[in-house]
Order: sequence, then C-alpha cells, then structure tokens
Amino acid sequence: MQDTIRLKDREFSLYIRETEIVDAITRIAAEIERDVQGKNPLFVGILNGAYMFVAELMSKLPPVYELTFAAYSSYRGVKSEGIVKELLPVRGDAHDRIVVLLEDVIDTGLTMQYVMHKLKESGIRDVRLATMLFKPGALRCDLKPDYVGLEIGNDFIVGFGLDYDGLGRTSRNIYRILNNNK
Repeated sequence: MQDTIRLKDREFSLYIRETEIVDAITRIAAEIERDVQGKNPLFVGILNGAYMFVAELMSKLPPVYELTFAAYSSYRGVKSEGIVKELLPVRGDAHDRIVVLLEDVIDTGLTMQYVMHKLKESGIRDVRLATMLFKPGALRCDLKPDYVGLEIGNDFIVGFGLDYDGLGRTSRNIYRILNNNK
C-alpha cells in the first residue's frame, strides 16, 4: 500500500484505509437491512463514483433486492460547478416503493438535493439517502443523509470510486489531496 500517489499534476496522501471503509459499509448495510426488510426497496447507485460503494454494500445485503443506477454530475477537476446535470435518469419501477439512493460522497449536497426533489416530484413518497462519506463542513443546503459511513473533513479525496479527472477510482484506500492551491 502506498502512502502517497500522484495523479496528473496533483499528489495525494493516504487518508482512510480499506478496512475502515469496509467496516463502515458493513454497518450501513446492517442499518439499511433493518429498516427496509420486507418492504421491496429499489436501490439506486449514483454513477460513476459510487460504483465501489454500491458493490461492497450490496454484497452485504440479501440478493432479493433490486438495484439500478443513475448518473448526475456537478464536478469538473477538483471543484463543484454547482450546476447538476442529469446524465442517466433513475430506471426501474420506483412507485409505491422505498427508493434508497447510494452515493459515494456528499459535500455541497446540491446533487442529492436535486435528485431527491426530482424523485419526490415524480410521486415517490419515501426516498432515503445512504452515503459512504459525508462532509458536513461543505454542506450548502438542507440535506441530512439517512445512512452515513464516515464523516470527514472538507478535503478533496480520491479512491474507492472517487476520482480526480477520471483517475484514482480503483484504489481500495482513500487518499486526500496535498497542496490544493493550484
């Protein structure tokens, strides 16, 4: 395991080890299973970043649950543009079901606020939000996740699905940026 990695023009240092991440996801899975057991939920993984979180979480739940994906974007480089773009809408029959959104990280909260509002506008009454990582210090809206793996500071991070311009997603550890003043 490397203590630092270099991606393009930036260097990142080890921040959260895989074991800590997996332990947090295991805890979230148990909480979700307790809350949705017997209720036919629809799980929606938010691409691209949440793919590793989704795979790890769903492997810890019974195989009786339906999983689909959606994609939204508000990032370019290391900054959020603040404008949410829907790249792939939620698919699957969500009416009269609990929808559990699975997100990699919530920082400003604007993307998930947009998605949750859109789902509720479409008539879905019970939308829940699970996030692997939560940055409460970066939150710019009234959003409270139902399930949180780990609360972290407002650093830019990569690994376990999170990327810097498409790089770093496949690391099983999470790294934080060094010298984010470029």
